Amino acid sequence: MTHSPPPSIVWFRQDLRLSDQVAFAAAAAEGPVLAVYVLDDETPGEWRIGGAQRWWLHHALAALAASLADLGVPLVLRRGRAAEEVARIAKETGAKRVHCLAHQEPWWRAAEDALAQAVDLVCHPGRLLVEEGAVRTGTGGRFRIFTPFWRALQLHMPPPAPEPAPTAVQGVAHPPRSERLEDWRLLPTAPNWAEGFAHWTPGEAGAQARLEAFADAVGDYDHARNLPSTDGTSSLSPHLHFGEVSPAAVWHALDGQSGAESYLREIGWRDFAANLIVQQPDYGSAHGRTKMDSLRWRTGPDAEAEFRAWTQGRTGYPIVDAGMRQLWHIGWMHNRVRMIAASFVVKHLLIDWRRGQHWFWDCLVDADYGNNAVNWQWIAGTGVDSSPFGRIMAPLVQSPKFDAAGYIRKWVPELAGVDDAAIHDPHGAGVAPAGYPEPLIAHRPARERALAAAAAARG
Repeated sequence: MTHSPPPSIVWFRQDLRLSDQVAFAAAAAEGPVLAVYVLDDETPGEWRIGGAQRWWLHHALAALAASLADLGVPLVLRRGRAAEEVARIAKETGAKRVHCLAHQEPWWRAAEDALAQAVDLVCHPGRLLVEEGAVRTGTGGRFRIFTPFWRALQLHMPPPAPEPAPTAVQGVAHPPRSERLEDWRLLPTAPNWAEGFAHWTPGEAGAQARLEAFADAVGDYDHARNLPSTDGTSSLSPHLHFGEVSPAAVWHALDGQSGAESYLREIGWRDFAANLIVQQPDYGSAHGRTKMDSLRWRTGPDAEAEFRAWTQGRTGYPIVDAGMRQLWHIGWMHNRVRMIAASFVVKHLLIDWRRGQHWFWDCLVDADYGNNAVNWQWIAGTGVDSSPFGRIMAPLVQSPKFDAAGYIRKWVPELAGVDDAAIHDPHGAGVAPAGYPEPLIAHRPARERALAAAAAARG
């Protein structure tokens, strides 16, 4: 009687692809492969994935399971603490090794440490352009400012060419128990608030199609990325977050093309954000600049009502409202508008940036701990590398400057009949239709209040 050799486990997390997936390739080279995904709402604590990402995850896992099935590899789904569940599966199957891509989020690093106590765990690079920690200062330290980090990162470029998915893979004949994806109820039903999410195609094939389309348009990116009314961004951010395409694959698809440098710099920003959260794991909740700890944010009923109006896209500032409604409808917001909307809640309303960050965390399909924390702290002026708190975006200036009229008409339909000259500030022009809310606060008094709060914090 012959016995099948023990399998190697691939532990999938935010790396849901088979191409350029070093952990999957390493497991395939050892013998039988068992793929595992654990829905872990316990280890991340407050950072468990939000509602919008649960929708994406459902479809991404369905796509990954189909791709694995074509290779004869089962995808085992479990729910619970990831380190415990993966160790349990290894014991059930007699697996000799667990392979994964190294993650930088503090809860995943803790899970890796815990799992390594129970199994032979091999963490591979692959979620960043370079292996985390490889980019160092001349004295061997860590960078905390992006510009010198970016210069140093480019010395490591290009990254290794992406490897295709293995074609000859041996699966496990008798896989262990797996839960059903449908039983996780990741999709909203009553009500189905994700109808607009049909805008997206989660999965590796969707990511590749999006990358190929963007590669044809990247020449216009440097200019078009700032125009909300134009489809000038890559829309790759959720695919990158879920690891449906590797940053190396993106780099090689775009490098050398006219106009690509601005976008590749943003891919470098992902590496920088990961570098920061490794240095300061609590960056999503603790100021990078501790001198900002004494800044007094507004609280109380008025602040609560205004925060709620912001989440609903009813601030009376059309560009802000358009962004917040786009966020709700498709789980994503144009990057220029993200900055305007974030600046508004922090500076105009003087509401703690962490509240805005958590709202984005629940609503964004591309919510990423490193990127979200670094970007919100940049806007709030609280980060180690950030815009000064006194730099306050003026929505009524930003909106016409970046030609947002068409964007506003799409997402704030009650303003569809207002002409281009007035749509950015319909109340100021005296043409606001009945039912469109008055501005929560005028720009000048909001700016003065924010600057006074910052001055008081400085003491």
